[in-house]
Amino acid sequence: MRSLRAAQTLASRSLLSVRHLYGAASPAAAAAAGVRWCAPSVPPPRLPPPSSRVMPAGVAGAVSFSLTFATVAAAEAKAKERPPQDLLPQSVVLYQYQACPFCNKVRAFLDYHDIPYKVVEVNPLSKKEIKWSDYKKVPILTVDGEQLVDSSDIINILQRRIRPGDELTNEEEAKWRRWVDEHLVHMLSPNIYRTTSEALESFDYIAKHGNFSFTERFAVKYAGAAAMYMVSKKLKKKYNITDERASLYDAANTWVEALNGRDFLGGSKPNLADLAVFGVLRPIRYLRSGKDMVENTQIGEWYQRMEDAVGEPSRIEDVEGN
Repeated sequence: MRSLRAAQTLASRSLLSVRHLYGAASPAAAAAAGVRWCAPSVPPPRLPPPSSRVMPAGVAGAVSFSLTFATVAAAEAKAKERPPQDLLPQSVVLYQYQACPFCNKVRAFLDYHDIPYKVVEVNPLSKKEIKWSDYKKVPILTVDGEQLVDSSDIINILQRRIRPGDELTNEEEAKWRRWVDEHLVHMLSPNIYRTTSEALESFDYIAKHGNFSFTERFAVKYAGAAAMYMVSKKLKKKYNITDERASLYDAANTWVEALNGRDFLGGSKPNLADLAVFGVLRPIRYLRSGKDMVENTQIGEWYQRMEDAVGEPSRIEDVEGN
């Protein structure tokens, strides 16, 4: 059923693309576009007799099958990679900050593999939701009662669990996963807190989506923005960044070059490196820095393919912290 819906969506998008390319094709479309529509003045071409226009049944069947197969195959390329039912975890709870890039890495993996999970949004001031754990950072993922920590380790353990017969990672994939953790993620803070207005934009998002009381929300937005604006300048120096946007654009273009013309680093489907890059970029995509990145680099098409492949979140509900 998911494949059929994906095929229908793909067909609808193709139709919209054709309409956009060739402009208004009907009186209603022309009127909506503000263009006067006129019926063609040339007479319609003469058609051959009906008998010569009938496609043989065998040919028609072959054509219909080919079109259906091609449409379904294209839809399957975008379908989620859900593990077999007997390997699917029964209880998954993610302790996170909504805007945390490492938490988003884990969510991208869970969403792409269509693994249902609950979320506990941790208050970064009190961290009372994770007082039960000796580990005081996020993400923390509990899988059937087992605590997993560190985003890359979490993903490695889950991958082995749901795909026990597959090789965990190849050399290229491992290289780019390390690049995400050691380089790409460090380009984010200097960009999203680059100016006071961008810092406020970022903390407005954090305050709205985080687990804060009303008074905390106000304080976090303004005090947090001011503090991170100053911290970002130290991070800029620490990572030898001279121009924040140039460093972000360079990282985006480096990733596109690594794709080498492929839809994904994994080829026809995303691999763990694709999911890692997508995950850490997802929190900034619709902030000013993310919009600038898409407008000034070639990463936008890949990002859109990843949005389509990952699809809707498999998050099932939020739960109160312990």
